[in-house]
Amino acid sequence: MARYRATITVPRSPAEAFAYLSDMSNTLEWDPSVRRAQREGDEPVGAGSRFNLVVSFMGRQNEIGYRILEYDPPRAVTLAGQNASVISTDRITIAEVLGGARIDYDAELRLKGRLKIADRLLMLAFRRLGDNALAGLGRALQ
Repeated sequence: MARYRATITVPRSPAEAFAYLSDMSNTLEWDPSVRRAQREGDEPVGAGSRFNLVVSFMGRQNEIGYRILEYDPPRAVTLAGQNASVISTDRITIAEVLGGARIDYDAELRLKGRLKIADRLLMLAFRRLGDNALAGLGRALQ
């Protein structure tokens, strides 16, 4: 299992940051590894909302379907995604701080089946992917 944890402070209200981050179709704007991000359906984002992403990771384009498991505006959102080879869980918590919002991002990526032997390699690649996404998020929420 690979894990990425990071904290960033942005000059936005917790409500603005939460609305932006809980809609995974926005990841196309801030995560350079995301090639496509679409929300399923037209209903407002909330618990149960689904998203389809195409992510470039370890030299491959990977389609991953995500679903919101926890939706607690403007404090926390948890998203779970998976495809044939990986399971991803992203938990984002947001707190008000002087001048903006503190975002704590905690992501886990687990390989399925025989791919589990590549966990160490996955950890290094996932850290690089996370750092690039965090930098993009900081720029997007300025």
